[in-house]
Amino acid sequence: MDIHRTRAILRIHNLRLKVIIGLNDWERSNLQDIIVNVSAEFDASEAIATDTVIATVDYKDLKKKIMLQIPSTSYNLLEKLTDHILQIIMEDQRITSATVRVDKPGALRFADSASIELSARRGQ
Repeated sequence: MDIHRTRAILRIHNLRLKVIIGLNDWERSNLQDIIVNVSAEFDASEAIATDTVIATVDYKDLKKKIMLQIPSTSYNLLEKLTDHILQIIMEDQRITSATVRVDKPGALRFADSASIELSARRGQ
């Protein structure tokens, strides 16, 4: 079988971070929990052929980049925070598309969380 491209989807589920997020005074002065979910598509052909981590999108490195950059940020809106995480993911040119969802637990009374989901795709 001649395979030229093997589509892979890397997922990071429920990455928990503490950040400054929100509009209210108390939100601006207290770290709050967020939960990050990532889905990133890439061509895994080389990784499959070589069985080496250098040939793939390393989920551990991706997690480290998010964990290093995001806790030091401060945003009013989940939209801006989610976009920042999406930009970190899309820095890796091997990633062809990605979706990021950021949940803010306890943001709404009577709900588990409020969330924003953003997606990006490279031009073809």
